[in-house]
Amino acid sequence: MLILIPGYLLFVALLFFTAVLLFYYCYFFARLVFYRKKKRSSSQEHPVSMIVCGKNEAASFARNIPGLIFQEYRTSHQILVVNDNSEDNSKDVLEALNAKYHCLTLVHLRQKALHIPGKKYPLSVGIREAIHEILLLTDADCVPATEFWLQKMQEPYDDDIEIVLGYGAYHKYPGFLNKVIRYETFHSALQYLSYALAGVPYMGVGRNLSYKKSLFLEHKGFSDINHLPGGDDDLFINKVATKNNTAIVIEPEAHTLSSPKRTWAEWKKQKTRHFSTSKYYKTKHKILLGLYSLSHFLFYFLVIGTAIWFDWRAGVTVLVIKSAIQQWIFGDVMKKLNEADLRKWVLLLDLWMLFYYLFFAPMLIKKEKKTWN
Repeated sequence: MLILIPGYLLFVALLFFTAVLLFYYCYFFARLVFYRKKKRSSSQEHPVSMIVCGKNEAASFARNIPGLIFQEYRTSHQILVVNDNSEDNSKDVLEALNAKYHCLTLVHLRQKALHIPGKKYPLSVGIREAIHEILLLTDADCVPATEFWLQKMQEPYDDDIEIVLGYGAYHKYPGFLNKVIRYETFHSALQYLSYALAGVPYMGVGRNLSYKKSLFLEHKGFSDINHLPGGDDDLFINKVATKNNTAIVIEPEAHTLSSPKRTWAEWKKQKTRHFSTSKYYKTKHKILLGLYSLSHFLFYFLVIGTAIWFDWRAGVTVLVIKSAIQQWIFGDVMKKLNEADLRKWVLLLDLWMLFYYLFFAPMLIKKEKKTWN
């Protein structure tokens, strides 16, 4: 198709979409480069309810719940675990943990919610059972990166802040798939964290997310998305987040860690489920995200077209300028998010994202499966 377009038009298109990318890099993403946590005159500790939901997650409960139990936090806090109709020995594992540590609030669901697929019903039950106003959510297969996770994630709260977005990282293992998973996770966080700083919050991730219980109740929880299998994190935040009520926390001490998928097939299944909810975002967010993805996708094709049918020096010059700025901004943010080992892979993984777009774009129109586990 490119060969049918005059070479100079390819170059003009390349300049346009490069300008769009550089706008996103410098206006949005660079905010994370220069971001500094606001200093407070005194430390604060709010009462917090940590909530974890899981279905058939006995091994994950046994492995990760102690990470919640041993948080360094002096103020009142609750660890509430919702066991959603598990058919394994999750109940026995949780009861044993509670017998040993005496600090868990356990909710064992034995009845399924008809016509409410996914995680939203057990999470709603957990939120309604929470005794504190500030909720801190994570998944059964996640563990806090440090014992200061709870302390760090509750620090931004004041009368105006109702939502705190965190970073849900993945454990580092050898292999290209691990780098792909972590880079895609970083790339998503680069967007939702920087857009929040720019006053355009649009999503969070349930692996590391906090908001106030009153906000959830005021907006009737997940009532308008109960028919969807996903969206308990990103679609809810898309609905309720504003430029004034949302804060972020990016320190490595406040991250959560999950075990990444070990095969391409498992990762495909996971991403297919996650990717399908973005079609329900607000129109302004879909435009913002869509323009960036389109520019990102077309850039390399236009570089090649310009180099072949216009002037190879022009194509190479634009590629070098764009890549240098991207390497600086992405590299600095990676360092802040404890993903510094990915810095040398930025350009290769950025090119790999072309295949990511091609593979997952059809999920925007595909009907979702009604499951969450």
